[in-house]
Amino acid sequence: MGKLFKRMDKPLFFVTIILCIIGLVMVFSASSITAVLQYKVSTYYFFKKQLIVMLVGFIFCIFFILRFPINKYHYLKSLMMIAIIAALGCLFVYASFTNGARSWFKLGLFSLQPSEFAKTIVIIYIACYFGKNINCAKRFFFLRPIIASAIVAVLIFLQPDLGTSAIIGLTVFLMFMAIPFSKKDKDVKIFKIIGSLGVLAVVLVMVFGGELLNKEQSSRLTYQKPCTRYQEKTGYQVCNGMIAMNNGGLFGVGLGNSTQKYLYLPEAHTDFIFPIIVEELGCIAAIGIILLYVFMLFRILRISKRAKDLTGSLIAYGTFLTILLHLLINFGGILALIPLTGVPVPLLSYGGSNTLNILALIFLTLRVSIESNQSRDKIVEVKKAK
Repeated sequence: MGKLFKRMDKPLFFVTIILCIIGLVMVFSASSITAVLQYKVSTYYFFKKQLIVMLVGFIFCIFFILRFPINKYHYLKSLMMIAIIAALGCLFVYASFTNGARSWFKLGLFSLQPSEFAKTIVIIYIACYFGKNINCAKRFFFLRPIIASAIVAVLIFLQPDLGTSAIIGLTVFLMFMAIPFSKKDKDVKIFKIIGSLGVLAVVLVMVFGGELLNKEQSSRLTYQKPCTRYQEKTGYQVCNGMIAMNNGGLFGVGLGNSTQKYLYLPEAHTDFIFPIIVEELGCIAAIGIILLYVFMLFRILRISKRAKDLTGSLIAYGTFLTILLHLLINFGGILALIPLTGVPVPLLSYGGSNTLNILALIFLTLRVSIESNQSRDKIVEVKKAK
């Protein structure tokens, strides 16, 4: 473990721990009132569950993901993709509706959300496939991972979970655009144009609505001027989030002293945890947390650029995109800049499946950094030997 720690990107590791600690503190603060008044459980209920998830996540990531060579995923990628598609399909048979969506398997003590892990599996599948086949001479060789990813995104969309399907779709699109295909491959150029038009179409649907969306999703497309729609679900949530942020000012009302968490802001410990952070700790602290995310994204992008091969580079880049899109979509939603889609803040919001998935992606990226540094060390040793 000492050698692994020596070669990993330590700034990324420590900023992850810092964000996890902040997340635990704020989950406790934001959920304590809801736990007692709404769920009739201990004030520590959600805090304890989140703490257990994080401890399990770190143990699993340190003793498995951090030690597992990236090239081994080439042998597992197809099995992982088949498994996640099967799990997503089973949701329509075995899962019950929770908050208007069939997204969770209820397994007694905890619930499992396959769509969260689909983000990681799709990234691994694309990275491994193109890492091996980037120079393939067959026409349309690039369609296989695109079609598999599209199936995953559609199954998630049908749950319905617009936010997660959008994150997966955009991640796949942006990863595909970043892959260094041969400039002579006209099929890729045509497909990139088609993909760009598809993304534009999705944006237009998000802005102007569409018949393909169900009633729950269509209602979320009315997102502007939330406080004039206080009686509506999305207007009520976003407006109370804005009230929380306005209450906080520069320095906040003090940790634990939020008024909006007294059931004014539904599920304040999940998607709307950031307004509670602003209310209790103030804009200055919130900006500090955003800067921590900027630093995290910078380190991940740096690892992607310095990766020893295309597979590792794409895994790190996929991690970068996933975290960035979570932040943009969540912050855009709570500020009424885009529709509200229920996307959590990575490592801050309460949620076992999302937290485990984000930790898995970060530790996959740390593994990429370890292998890159190992490769550079070998090159240095060879040069010294000469």
